[in-house]
Amino acid sequence: MFHYKLSVAALALFSGAVVAAEVAVGSDDQRLQMFEQRLERFENELSVKVPASSANAFNPAIALILSGLYTNLSQSPEGYRIGGFALPEDSETGPGSRGFSLGESELVISSNIDPYLFGNLALVLTPEGEMELEEGYIQTIALSHGLSVKAGRLFSGIGYLNVQHPHAWDFVDAPLAYQTLLGGQYGDDGVQLKWLAPTETFVEIGVEAMRGSGFPASERDKNGSGAAAFFAHFGGDVGISNSWRAGLSMLSSVAQGREVSDVDLVDAEVTNSFSGDSRLWVADFVWKYAPSGNAAYSNFKLQGEYLHRNESGELTYDVGGSDNTAAYDAKQSGWYLQGIYQFMPSWRVGLRGERLNVGTLEYGANSANMAAPGFNPSKQSVMVDYRPSEFSRIRLQFTQDKSRQDLTDNQAFLQYHVSLGAHGGHQF
Repeated sequence: MFHYKLSVAALALFSGAVVAAEVAVGSDDQRLQMFEQRLERFENELSVKVPASSANAFNPAIALILSGLYTNLSQSPEGYRIGGFALPEDSETGPGSRGFSLGESELVISSNIDPYLFGNLALVLTPEGEMELEEGYIQTIALSHGLSVKAGRLFSGIGYLNVQHPHAWDFVDAPLAYQTLLGGQYGDDGVQLKWLAPTETFVEIGVEAMRGSGFPASERDKNGSGAAAFFAHFGGDVGISNSWRAGLSMLSSVAQGREVSDVDLVDAEVTNSFSGDSRLWVADFVWKYAPSGNAAYSNFKLQGEYLHRNESGELTYDVGGSDNTAAYDAKQSGWYLQGIYQFMPSWRVGLRGERLNVGTLEYGANSANMAAPGFNPSKQSVMVDYRPSEFSRIRLQFTQDKSRQDLTDNQAFLQYHVSLGAHGGHQF
């Protein structure tokens, strides 16, 4: 091993000296051509000298994300509901509990498996001390023509925010539209095929076939896929200071006996069951500005998404009680718009506005028991955060939550995130 290291060092010094000598003579084009040829030759020779069984070749990158939160609420979170939106009991909605709490800790292990595959595993330790598998997939890295395949448990590529892990969010919580129409975030077991076009303008198109075990779908005793998704993203630069990305996505799923928690006409909590088709459309847009393309000192990001979902089928009211089944049709939507401004290194401020449209809810024969509320939930948030280094962040957020009818919840959050170990970069 000692002789191998000396050989590589000697090869590097020799090649560098030869390149320097050749670049010193001839025309500019000749110099550049000589330099490129010598560099390519050096890289090829170096790759031969490095043994494939090097001790560090198979060491995976390991990252640990730790987070904590203090929450102050003017209204009790007990029995929190978003009026007019039926959600599974385990959905990630609401402001959480009052006082101090440990956020989700995330352990990520990733590495290239061989020249053809990349592997990634993300485990989450919940505040309750339960271990959950958030993502676990393999991904191709050697396919041609801009194609890549990902298979396993993964976050769907729909929208913009859905693929991001919570520690990468710009606010403490997910927007109301994500909480109600996706149950927080849509991740599932399946396969994704993505194509990156060989064009100057960023063009990314993908399709997914999923098991369909998570909301808005439901677990089914059936072969094949229970959910399918399509997404198309486009982007580019405007001058040297601006860049953008826009996208359109669709998630189609089938629910069979999907139990949801709701309240009836007399505000009594009931468990209903839905069977039918669900189709969600997402339009997203991001604009980034950095003076002269340098985002280190200051930058601005404008981000927004609009989600619209249609569901049709049958709804069984009060499962285990009345068990009344009737036709059901719902058209609901929601949006958020946020701006994040880094006004100096390490310091950012942000503002987010969001709103839900309860839309049209047709319960058929169950209209005597269920009805849509007469208001549209909304929320406004402002935050400021500080990064002592690239491995830590402290955030203060104030929110006025009007997602419950006749209630305004003034909320304050103090949050920290720290990262230990190697962690890959986040998306645009």
